[in-house]
Amino acid sequence: MSLVVGALLAAGLLLTLAPWWWPEPEPLRARLERWRPVAALRELLILAGLPGRYWAATLVVAVLAGLVSGAVVQGLCRVMPLSAVVAVAGLVAPVIVLRARAAARRRLQRGLWPDVVDHLLSAIRSGLSLPDAVAALDTVGPAPLRPAFAAFSADYRAAGRFTDGLDDLKTALADPVADRILETVRMARDVGGTELPAVLRALSAGLREESAIRAEAEARQSWVVNAARLGVAAPWAILLLLSSRPETSAAYNSREGAVLIVAGVVVSALAYQAMLRVGRLQPERRWFR
Repeated sequence: MSLVVGALLAAGLLLTLAPWWWPEPEPLRARLERWRPVAALRELLILAGLPGRYWAATLVVAVLAGLVSGAVVQGLCRVMPLSAVVAVAGLVAPVIVLRARAAARRRLQRGLWPDVVDHLLSAIRSGLSLPDAVAALDTVGPAPLRPAFAAFSADYRAAGRFTDGLDDLKTALADPVADRILETVRMARDVGGTELPAVLRALSAGLREESAIRAEAEARQSWVVNAARLGVAAPWAILLLLSSRPETSAAYNSREGAVLIVAGVVVSALAYQAMLRVGRLQPERRWFR
C-alpha cells in the first residue's frame, strides 16, 4: 500500500513540475510571425488597412502571381531570361500594391486627424471623460476611422481597459499622427491638469498646417516619381514586343542576351531607386508604438 501511495505522490509531483520541465512548444505560426520579414509584411498589411493575419495568404498570392506571369511570358515570347525577370516582378507585385494602398490610406487619413482632434476637443468641453470622448468617435468621427474607434468603444465598455484599449487602437490605426494624438490623451488622463484643450487646439492647428505643406510638396514632386515609373517600364514593354519575333527570341536566349537582360534589370532597379529617393518625401516614423 505504501508503494502505491508513494507512486501516486511521485506522479502528482511529476505532473506539477511537467510544465517547467517539458514546456509546450511554441506554435510554428507564432515563431514565423516573429521573423523579421513576416513581421514587416504583417505591419504592411495593417498599414494598408487589411488584417495582419493574412500574411500567409499574401505570400501565396505573390508566389502564384510570379508563376503565372512568368509562364504567360514564356508561352508568348519563349525567352527564358525575360520570363524569369517577369516572374520576379510578379512575385513582388503584391508588395508594391500593398505599399501603394498604404500610402494612399495614409494620405487620406492625414486630412482626417484634425477633425478627430476637433471632435475630441468638443467632447471634452461638453463634459465627457477622456475614455468616453475617444469612444464617441465611433459615431461622430470621420467615416473611414469609425471601425477602429468602434472596436475600442466595444472593448472599453466590455472590460473598462482604457490603457490597453489605446494600445489596441494604435495598432489598428497604424498611423504616426494617431500615435501622437492617443499618447496626448493617455498623458492627460495619467497626469491630469487643465491644459488639455489648449494642447488639442495647438495640435489641431499644427496637423492642418503640416498636412497642407506635405500635400503641396507631394504634388510638386509627383512628376519625378511618375517619370521614374515610365522610364523603367518603357524599355521592358518594348523588349516584350520585340521578343515576339523569332530572331529576337533566339538572340536573347543566348548567353550574351541573358547577360544583357540581367544588366538591364540591375540598371533599371538602381535608377528607379535613385529617382524615388529624389522625388519621395521621407515618411513620418512611428515613435510612439
